[in-house]
Amino acid sequence: MSSDRKASDSYKDRPVRSFVLRTGRLTEGQRRAFDEQWSVYGVDYSPVPLDYKAVFGNEAPVTLEIGFGNGTTLVATAAKFPERNFIGVEVHTPGVGRCMLEAAKLNLQNLRVISHDAIEVLRDQIPDESLDIIDLFFPDPWHKKKHNKRRIVQPDFVAMLSSKLRSGGGFHVATDWSPYAEHITDVMQQQNELKALGEELPWRPDTHFENRGLKLGHPVWEEIYRKV
Repeated sequence: MSSDRKASDSYKDRPVRSFVLRTGRLTEGQRRAFDEQWSVYGVDYSPVPLDYKAVFGNEAPVTLEIGFGNGTTLVATAAKFPERNFIGVEVHTPGVGRCMLEAAKLNLQNLRVISHDAIEVLRDQIPDESLDIIDLFFPDPWHKKKHNKRRIVQPDFVAMLSSKLRSGGGFHVATDWSPYAEHITDVMQQQNELKALGEELPWRPDTHFENRGLKLGHPVWEEIYRKV
């Protein structure tokens, strides 16, 4: 990538999306979560970089989880590491509502959610060199070959991740679909800024999609790449 071209340039028009928007029907509880908890946990999308201190009231390290589903992993990790801040991005509104309900039950102070396209959030709302960790757990593998271009892990996406990570920050990724693991490995080998250093993987709880894959006999592939 040339020095005069930003990592986000190819995403200006967002012609290909890595998700299908399925809003689903909100339960009464999830709807109540949006009514009562959004002011606590929700962050509206805006094409302006976030001020983390204004959002969290502190300057603790920030982890971003892309596509948190129903929020089980995000909530559990935020509860386990209260000394760190967590932002989750998810387009599925029932999952966002459930996440806020669970966060409220635990009275978590270090968690915020954004209900918007993760690419646009990364591009517009996350300051450069500001994240400690970016988590991407069991993204949609887009099994069919004609849909492979929709996979979120692509060279431009990785370049954007790198621009948002601080020096030494990590991209933690996992999938239960072997062809996607091969795809991710190939993409990561095409760039030089994020490297797998053979370190022990950070703690994380099992996810819903992970357990579903394991029941189907899918092996889990997982790696963390550091910005070096």
